[in-house]
Amino acid sequence: MSRLEAKKPSLCKTEPLTSERVRSTLSVLKGIIASCYGPSGRLKQLHNGLGGCVCTTSQSSSLLRNLSVTHPILKVLTSSVQNHVCCFSDCGLFTAILCCNLIENIQRIGLTPTTAIKLNKYLLGLSTSYLKSEACSCRIPVDFRSTHIFLNLVHSILTSKPACMLTRKEIDHIGALILKAFLLTIPESAEERMVLGKSIIVPLKGQRVTDSTVLPGLLIEASEVQLRRLLPTQKSSALRVALFCASLSGDFSNAGEGTLVVHYQVSLENAVLEQLLNLGRQLVSDHVDLVLCQKVIHPSLKQFLSEHQIIAIDRVGVTLMEPLSKVTGATPIGSLYPIVSTTYGSVKDVRSARFGSKHFFHLLPNEATICSLLLCSRNDTAWEELKLTCQTAMHVLQLTIKEPWVLLGGGCVETHLAAYIRHKVHNEAEAIVRDDGCSQAELHIAAEAFCSALESTAVSLEHDGGEILIDMKYGHFWSCPADSASVGNWPDPLSRCGCGLYNSQGELSWSVLRSTYHPFAPQTCLPQAASGSVSNLTVDSFTAKLSGLQVAVETANLILDLSYVIEDKN
Repeated sequence: MSRLEAKKPSLCKTEPLTSERVRSTLSVLKGIIASCYGPSGRLKQLHNGLGGCVCTTSQSSSLLRNLSVTHPILKVLTSSVQNHVCCFSDCGLFTAILCCNLIENIQRIGLTPTTAIKLNKYLLGLSTSYLKSEACSCRIPVDFRSTHIFLNLVHSILTSKPACMLTRKEIDHIGALILKAFLLTIPESAEERMVLGKSIIVPLKGQRVTDSTVLPGLLIEASEVQLRRLLPTQKSSALRVALFCASLSGDFSNAGEGTLVVHYQVSLENAVLEQLLNLGRQLVSDHVDLVLCQKVIHPSLKQFLSEHQIIAIDRVGVTLMEPLSKVTGATPIGSLYPIVSTTYGSVKDVRSARFGSKHFFHLLPNEATICSLLLCSRNDTAWEELKLTCQTAMHVLQLTIKEPWVLLGGGCVETHLAAYIRHKVHNEAEAIVRDDGCSQAELHIAAEAFCSALESTAVSLEHDGGEILIDMKYGHFWSCPADSASVGNWPDPLSRCGCGLYNSQGELSWSVLRSTYHPFAPQTCLPQAASGSVSNLTVDSFTAKLSGLQVAVETANLILDLSYVIEDKN
């Protein structure tokens, strides 16, 4: 008998953020995440010391999924960021860095948690109201008649993921394919409630990235022998399709629990095979041309269908079931009972396709909004990172349909917003404290902590020791190389701001970011056609960035409000 131990009492820790161990752990996490931020972010290799696969990434989704954290406060932070990424795909690193910066700054200034949380909520509301307003010069409308902003958005996402190891030519090629795949998922007929289609990413490793392509319909991998044996059937009209999610192998895996009573001298195998052949006869009589099965088709049923010129493809997998249903219009069939004719669908044609060393069935839809992105890369690591990046870009493009705006990227939104809040608080402090019930001193301290957190997040984009500046007109982010000239000659080493909208040739003055400068009103109106005149703008998803800002502040407030951490050590 095993030894029984007495139950240990729960471990209760008060004021967890006052612990030096918690603060240092939070600082280490912030350092790891911040070092991955932006186009020049450093890659991270995550692996289990006992073996297993190695993950090389700079993306928040992969990083946080493979990063093991144990302290409850860190778990709250990482879970919040992961939930944001799950919903919006982008701006995960921004969210995590800003949250850590806010916690550190509030801890340093010494405000009570209640006051800090109340003022953080006010400053968050001020930020979101401004970013949603017509006066915001960091918000650019998306013109659906042009691909300019869409391509800039996709390029910004691709360039911010260095583990994809793409050249400029490859970024242009993949960006155009992502945009094409996105457009193919939009239905041609506009209805009251538009339902977008889906883009399936098909792997093809060991090929050049520029060999990637997009095809309407679905690609189902098959062997060359299968293609030669199954595809000779030709038909001028559409092909009728039956889609099965039930196994057609003749096994008894779905018999359920209980006792199965079989009469003497009855062969279960023969009985099931006869039932499968009866199913085949019905498919023949219903003039079905193509049978697709998620699982396995019995060899005898395959032979029967082949003799009647019916193409039978099995083992398509659960991932393709929903896209297949959309492409064909068929309802997945889950039993061997007589089939209702309304469950059948159709496709325009089935062809063979070959890319590299792989062979595919190519299902051409009638009008479905499903396409296949055949994604090539030189190795497994780069392909996995590129796949995640393409999925992020596709999702971000879909978000623009609901909210047709983008935000300027490259750190410019953060520095501009910080300048706007400082000026607003400096000029309207008396009115704000009258409505909010705090002192002016507390407001100024909290606003400085909030703005400093935004600026520190922008500074995380610089990884090579360069000087970070802010201009006194637009409030945009400027990076000066570490080996550049002295402060007196700022325009010489500067070319364009972080987002690429403005160059240094205008009448601009600069200040070192996070240094003391007098609050100023950044220009709050975007010049007409300014965004259209720049070929390579760096932009972020409006929806994802706004959500990231809200999640960062709310999570920081939650962590600041924690008085006790109770852990069960049993």
